[in-house]
Amino acid sequence: MNEKAYKTMGVAGGAGIAIGIVVMVVGVAAGVISIICGARLLKNKEGLMF
Repeated sequence: MNEKAYKTMGVAGGAGIAIGIVVMVVGVAAGVISIICGARLLKNKEGLMF
């Protein structure tokens, strides 16, 4: 019975690490895209005339 608990804990721990890595990568990618878009907006701000 204890072996089943250890296997379940191992699977849950591995899944937690995998999900954490995916969330971190997606977060970094979204941050980089946001910085690039913001920089483009600031750069092109000079060309606007109202």
